[in-house]
Amino acid sequence: MLSWINRRHITPTLLDRALTKLINLSCGFQLIKAWGSGKSSAFDGTLCYIREENLIAEYHIRYGHRGGIAYHHVSDQYIALFSTFIPCGVWEAVEIIDALLNNTSDIQPDTIHADTQGQSAVVFALAHLFGIKLMPRIRNWKELKLFKPNDAIKYKHIDSLFKDNINWNLIEAHWQDMMQVVLSIKSGTLSASLLLRKLNNYSRKNRLYRAFRELGYVIRTLFLLDYISNIELRETITAQTNKVEEYNQLCDWTSFGALELVAGNDEDEMEKAVKYCDIITNSIILQNIVDMSDIIYQLMEEGHDVREDDIGYLSPYMTEHIKRFGDYFIDIEHRPNQITESAKSLASVKWFQSVV
Repeated sequence: MLSWINRRHITPTLLDRALTKLINLSCGFQLIKAWGSGKSSAFDGTLCYIREENLIAEYHIRYGHRGGIAYHHVSDQYIALFSTFIPCGVWEAVEIIDALLNNTSDIQPDTIHADTQGQSAVVFALAHLFGIKLMPRIRNWKELKLFKPNDAIKYKHIDSLFKDNINWNLIEAHWQDMMQVVLSIKSGTLSASLLLRKLNNYSRKNRLYRAFRELGYVIRTLFLLDYISNIELRETITAQTNKVEEYNQLCDWTSFGALELVAGNDEDEMEKAVKYCDIITNSIILQNIVDMSDIIYQLMEEGHDVREDDIGYLSPYMTEHIKRFGDYFIDIEHRPNQITESAKSLASVKWFQSVV
């Protein structure tokens, strides 16, 4: 019966709506303000095992196994905002714009962190045109080219970092075309992931691809100059990308019971399986937030000094108290506390008022 309901009535869109409700419930708690502002997020992918006799299954050189990638977009407040399933051969950065545009929750980040797989010159350009600050953690970034505005400019001490000049004429010539692409994506006429796949597959003879890439060189050069000179920025990027890696570990802990993602070869079922896992994981996070809020409030009522730094070091990824393999009894007579009451239990505390 459960299998029939899943096939007949459940779609990825409905699962995204359920995930949005969980995100919005978590946003009602003052506690998450201590972990982040909600204005930044990080995305990363993790390998999922699927049947090897499958057109989607590909060998991933980094993981050393065949399968697919579960792609997660996690807020700086530890909450998952978006998820999808992609083949191993797809560049993870192609999903960055779709992830933000499909996010309809109360958490709306404008700064995105990622690893090396989450960036390219074209992605830097497209993110900039959408008003998104792309700040990835790039491996071997010293191998990337840095560009000067023109040949006449010379920089003291750092001129050797720059290898080439920006072709401003190419950007100006195709500026209207690039803006038309952005408007098409914004209106839903064109998918950002589809566009990025096509642009990445096109040769260098494609002038629109070259224009996006040239604009990306500008944005990426500015970012790298800031990255190498600002130690706080590097620490922030590392901290945010660590959060999404910790979330992937929590997802792996949640999705027990089978080695493979799904028992069949249906790509739609793989997408739904990834979203099901996110819903369960976000539910665990929400319950942990509720419990932590109540306990912190009780400690404050007892006169304990709970400092801002103490709250900031907490994480809702705890699992020790969860009976993953135990017996579950449903008591229909028990009425749990209203979430609104738990969410507001810390609202009267002076420190939380200052955070808000």
